[in-house]
Amino acid sequence: MKANLGKPSRTKMPYLASECNSLSDAEYWRGDLIKQISRKVAEIQNAGLGEHRIRDLNDEINKLFGKKSHWEDRIKALGGADYKTSAPKMYDANGQELAGSGGYKYFGAARDLPGVRELFQREAPPPPRKTRAQLFKHIDPDYYGYRDEDDGHLLVAEAEAEKETIARKVREWQAANGSAKRQRTDEAENRSNTQTKVSQD
Repeated sequence: MKANLGKPSRTKMPYLASECNSLSDAEYWRGDLIKQISRKVAEIQNAGLGEHRIRDLNDEINKLFGKKSHWEDRIKALGGADYKTSAPKMYDANGQELAGSGGYKYFGAARDLPGVRELFQREAPPPPRKTRAQLFKHIDPDYYGYRDEDDGHLLVAEAEAEKETIARKVREWQAANGSAKRQRTDEAENRSNTQTKVSQD
């Protein structure tokens, strides 16, 4: 039996990355996590797995990414390379960066699950509000009616309406004043008749 002198024990990944004190072991376990992530990402591409299996796979992939992040932090602490600064962003098949909330990403068929699809549908931004200056920019004298008389039609229509109004008001005045004049004439005749009677008596 050969003694395991100086060789790391790689049979089981330590539960915590901080338990590992060897840079080579930390690099190995990070590589192992990347292989597991690759297998699961390939598996989640199959939309025929069923909703529950796809959700479980997506959860597992996100957990593996969390573990990978811990191992990368440990590698950096042990004096190794800083993988987080050189890591490329993750993109989907359409070339869009994988979206998620709070670091949670959706892979493959998980993007088409009910409830997830709405996360990726971007709402159109509301139209920008116009400033007061923009609102008043297109207001000219026509808006206030200052140039309505320029075409000549309005002046003719106003003149006709003015003549009709004057004629109507004159008729009303004459009708009102004519009855008042008759009433004054009747009162004057009554007074003169009364005075004549008084003088005869």
